[in-house]
Amino acid sequence: MSEQRERKILDGIEAQELSVLYDGKPAQEVLAWALDRFHPSCALSVGGGADGMALLDMAWRINPGVRVFTLDTGRLPEETYTLFEAVRQRYGIQVEVLFPDRDEVEAMVRDSGLNLMYKSPDLRLECCRVRKVLPLDRYLTGMDAWITGLRRSQWKTRERVHKVETDEAHGGIVKVNPLADWSRQQVWDYIRAQDVPYHSLLDQGYTSIGCAPCTRRVEPGEEDRAGRWWWENDTEKECGIHCSIQVILGESKPGQDGRPAPREGR
Repeated sequence: MSEQRERKILDGIEAQELSVLYDGKPAQEVLAWALDRFHPSCALSVGGGADGMALLDMAWRINPGVRVFTLDTGRLPEETYTLFEAVRQRYGIQVEVLFPDRDEVEAMVRDSGLNLMYKSPDLRLECCRVRKVLPLDRYLTGMDAWITGLRRSQWKTRERVHKVETDEAHGGIVKVNPLADWSRQQVWDYIRAQDVPYHSLLDQGYTSIGCAPCTRRVEPGEEDRAGRWWWENDTEKECGIHCSIQVILGESKPGQDGRPAPREGR
């Protein structure tokens, strides 16, 4: 039997101190701290968006051995696979691809159909849960930290994201959001300055990348995530990974400090 690894979980006091300390620090400094402290039990989440690609390039320059993962829901646009092949060729990074459980997908489709996401918010969220939330839960079990491209200006549920947080939904591991205070313009300035490969749909009016049936290009003046689940009028543009199902459905209010309620563990 292998010796059990000592996990680097932060206690509440240290987590709060680090949150305050790093909230005003540059993205590269936050990322360097996270990789130095938690690698290899730390991974960067990418889904094809510009934010994740900027972070991937940044992280690779700090530590070429950075772990990167993505969620393959089985409903991704072909351009997403093309992008990850470009990542392999450019950086030598083999992106860890997470897949949903076959039996869970088959049961869901048998009960509700292939395009259940269009039928109701509850069924759309069930599709997201099976294809995204559960695979992520399984992957993060035993991890110490994960890194995301969340930015405060992306959507109202993300307005109070901190650069260093604890993720109670995943056992209190650390969640690092180095670009929390970046604007979309800053992201694109970095991509162009470093010649970072990016998703080709972003040149066609898309501002957020998800599953093909659930993502469209945005119209002039629309917010970044308006193209996600555009047929839903009374829910937040989230899938359940970054905030609770109750917030998505509009059934609960943010916490007392104004931040969205954390996602419930499953």
